[in-house]
Amino acid sequence: MRKAIAALGCFFGMLPLASGAALRMYFVDVEGGQATLIVSPSGQSMLVDAGWPGNNGRDADRIAAAARLAGVKQIDYMVVTHHHLDHVGGVPELAAKIPVVTFVDHGPNNETGAAAQKLSAAYDQVAGKGKHLIVRPGDRIPLQGLDVEVIAANGNTITKPLHGAGRANAACSDVKSQDADPTENARSVGFILTYGKFRFADLADLTWNKELALTCPNDLIGTVDVYLVAHHSLAISSPSAFVHALHPKVAIMNNGARKGGEPMAWTVIRDSPGLKDIWQLHYSVAGGKEHNSPDRFIANPEDGSDQGHWLSLTATPDGSFTVLNSRNRLAVSY
Repeated sequence: MRKAIAALGCFFGMLPLASGAALRMYFVDVEGGQATLIVSPSGQSMLVDAGWPGNNGRDADRIAAAARLAGVKQIDYMVVTHHHLDHVGGVPELAAKIPVVTFVDHGPNNETGAAAQKLSAAYDQVAGKGKHLIVRPGDRIPLQGLDVEVIAANGNTITKPLHGAGRANAACSDVKSQDADPTENARSVGFILTYGKFRFADLADLTWNKELALTCPNDLIGTVDVYLVAHHSLAISSPSAFVHALHPKVAIMNNGARKGGEPMAWTVIRDSPGLKDIWQLHYSVAGGKEHNSPDRFIANPEDGSDQGHWLSLTATPDGSFTVLNSRNRLAVSY
């Protein structure tokens, strides 16, 4: 049973906690990219992507501010899910602000052309100064106190079910594959994070066919508590057979005002059995009133006053967790 908590009494979701107290996540607003800061109970940190470059260092500044809030002085694992500008582009600017120990990715950029080469060169120059870990499905990112298992990377997915998964997925009969996706999106690093009974899914920008490979004809993942909606809730990701197999209690959408949050994908998430709430980093202009969460669950609302508000999550080993909206201090426990 969920319970709304008065925000003034909920600063635990905004301020650093004592080491070992809980798992903490900060979903930083990078305007439709990704930047998810994860702080383990041991105090180690993992940043998943670093948003966009440019904009006067906007995204790097926002991530660095979240790190200060979390009491993080270095990024122990910088996970680059794939080589697109809104995910890896901000890495050089961020690395100039906060030390990065280990860079984690799926290997070289598979896209070609001048823009792709420039993006790769900027990342490689920075990553070459630290440790480097290339991950494949089935690997684990060694974040102390958490189990972070890679389930997709470089176009490949796990072929054996995770613990407790493997059941036939009846919903697969109604879902068709799409055309093959040749882009880096389909090569995204995706993982399942487990802390005791709590499970979190981040599939980055993984697209339709790869998601179906993980859940059809058998569900290889199992259910999760929180689903970071793939690909900013664009309709080329998140087929219903995949989302409904995850059966999340809460979905978090890292969309921008005019990127992601598409009505078709949003509806699939909303209709997922057992879903309680969708939390959004932005009001989706494309979604309109009918395909957005209530204002209180949106960090940056319709009025256009984008102040870079973020969402945070605090979880404990018994599976309970709390999501906080930094804009209005609303916190809801599940």
